[in-house]
Amino acid sequence: MVESSGQAIELIPMDRIRVINPRLRNQKVFRDIVDSIAEVGLKKPITVTRREDQNGPRYDLICGQGRLEAFQVLGQSEIPAFVVEADSQELMVKSLVENCARRLHQAIDLLHDIGGMKRRGYSEPEITKKTGLTLEYVRGVVRLLEKGETRLLRAVESGQIPVSVAVDIAEADDLGVQSALQQAYEQNLLRGRKLLIAKRLVENRSRRGKGLRPTGPTRKDAPSSDALVRAYRDDTEKKRLLVRRANAARTRLLFMTEAFRRLLDDENFVTLLRAEGLESVPQNLARRIQRAEVA
Repeated sequence: MVESSGQAIELIPMDRIRVINPRLRNQKVFRDIVDSIAEVGLKKPITVTRREDQNGPRYDLICGQGRLEAFQVLGQSEIPAFVVEADSQELMVKSLVENCARRLHQAIDLLHDIGGMKRRGYSEPEITKKTGLTLEYVRGVVRLLEKGETRLLRAVESGQIPVSVAVDIAEADDLGVQSALQQAYEQNLLRGRKLLIAKRLVENRSRRGKGLRPTGPTRKDAPSSDALVRAYRDDTEKKRLLVRRANAARTRLLFMTEAFRRLLDDENFVTLLRAEGLESVPQNLARRIQRAEVA
């Protein structure tokens, strides 16, 4: 046993360590961990807590699942570990906090971490203190979790919309959602591309629900008459938009064709093109210019 930074480090048999809060991880990242440990060794011990067993001491993992699994892949039987005191409640919270601090969250991580601490009876200020997140952020996430707003959570975590705006959307009806977006725009919380993303998010939430794509088979109910009318109107509006865009493109093309035709009628311009080696034009453009001249 050695001392480091005031904490005891012990060599722990890996077959006596239990992972209490297992996580799936990116395989490329895990491979990098394995390669790093194989090349330079373990830079930071894992953290465990000891519990007594009739066959000797056993250990519950608090943090370091990736390092532990990397040691297993490398064929090691023991691993350096900080051994700390923690009861079962503290153990779970410490593990959750480690997951919070380890990386940027996905919405599913918030469900496991902040939601897990909330279910275990920790207040929002306590969660704020343990995770280092702001109280507003924690309260917003808890509220979104309570309302099942997985789609909004994902948008908050990816930085697409502020958590306060997401909560306003979750609390509002259809008319209130538009008011929330307008208010966010006026307060400079959503501008430009972020405002467009927020509007698209609201539309997807209205059509597809609060959650993301379901993981299992679901029963599809027959659409209501109102839903069919809305779908028809949406489809009609999309087609009208396509027609307007097509007409605008046609107008621009006609303008460009006429501009090129007039330029090519100018001998000075043609002489300049020849001097620069640009006496030819694309075949499609040439045909259009010829048709314009005939017309």
